[in-house]
Amino acid sequence: MASKYPRSLRCCLPLWAFTLQVAFILLLCFLISSDIPQMQQKFMVTYQVIPDLTLMAALGFGFLSSSFRRHSWSSVAFNLFVLTLGVQWSILLDRFLNHSFIQEVTMSLSSIQTGTMSTVPVLISAVAVLGKANLVQLAVMVLMEASAFGVTRLVIKNTFHVDGHIFTMYGHVFGAYFGLLVAWCLSRSLPRGLDEEAQTEKVQMATSSSLFAMLGTLLLWIFWPSFNSVLVEVPNDKRKAVLNTYYALAVSAVTATSMSALSHPQGKINMVHLHNAVLAGGVAVGAPCLLITSPWVAMVLGLTAGLISIGGAKCLPVCLNHILQIQNPGGIHYTFGLPGLLGAVTYILMNKYGIFELPSQLINDFGALSFVLAMGMASGLLTGCLLTAKVWRAPHTSKYFDDQAFWEFPHLAVGF
Repeated sequence: MASKYPRSLRCCLPLWAFTLQVAFILLLCFLISSDIPQMQQKFMVTYQVIPDLTLMAALGFGFLSSSFRRHSWSSVAFNLFVLTLGVQWSILLDRFLNHSFIQEVTMSLSSIQTGTMSTVPVLISAVAVLGKANLVQLAVMVLMEASAFGVTRLVIKNTFHVDGHIFTMYGHVFGAYFGLLVAWCLSRSLPRGLDEEAQTEKVQMATSSSLFAMLGTLLLWIFWPSFNSVLVEVPNDKRKAVLNTYYALAVSAVTATSMSALSHPQGKINMVHLHNAVLAGGVAVGAPCLLITSPWVAMVLGLTAGLISIGGAKCLPVCLNHILQIQNPGGIHYTFGLPGLLGAVTYILMNKYGIFELPSQLINDFGALSFVLAMGMASGLLTGCLLTAKVWRAPHTSKYFDDQAFWEFPHLAVGF
């Protein structure tokens, strides 16, 4: 019988982490030079957005997945590890994929901004596997997903001619389905039913942990207009992006609260529904926010996204868990996946085409969305299969969603 004690990462984790970090330092040293002085006004405009993105990525996503009563430390700290590693690798990938080696590339605030935006899909995917993977596996996932996302962006830009803002909004779909496929591979590597049995008690919420998770939701809710508008340069378009995002977020929050009460026999509100559905409007409005000229359209989109998210939270777990064997306690499918698809389809349908270019442009836009979805699922499947290798010293199923597998608890007499 296999030991229920988690395998030690004392040698494995420092080896991989230090090797990656030294490699990143050397690559940044030789490939990217220091920033040139920018105009003061442009510097301040860029700098004002970076704290919003950092708060979203570090605190928002960190606390969003901290609702499990025995896995709160790891959720917050591992999210920071994924963020910092992902930003560095995304900056280097931008150098490799978008610039020739004879061209001098400088590090700037825009590089950090782009790197953070490119890491958001990785943070979404991490929600699906947190609790089942150690830091070594997460480091491998960061490298694989950020690389796949960078290649997908390059193909989308050059082949389908989709701009950076729209592709970034497609990142919700990419990250959600990448994470679901990785979680599926990790579940398939175990005997049927063992994964679900190992989680049953530990994925329950505690009052204090759920409150911290709601804090993450509130941070994401507050700063989501900044995320949806960060890559928009035209002032009028940026104004529309901010306002439409707020309208959609407000309506999805009201919808989530009311529909959660409606779906309960005693009319009680489920906190997990609020964690997921209040953000659905911001995700759904991301792609079409520049095309919406009337507030009611954004509000209808937020209402629809909220209904889809609550409906998914009530109905989809049965399908995902029992039929497809995908354990998704973080709810990324109906928080980011389905609302992201809704927003992408809405953008395509609202886009104004000329009468002669309508069929070809529609095919091009749906082809771009299909390519993002296919790349997310294919790269997620490949990464999931890779993470099942024993070399990564994955935790035993009995230690899934358990902080004691990774953290020192001074008050315990016996360590793990």
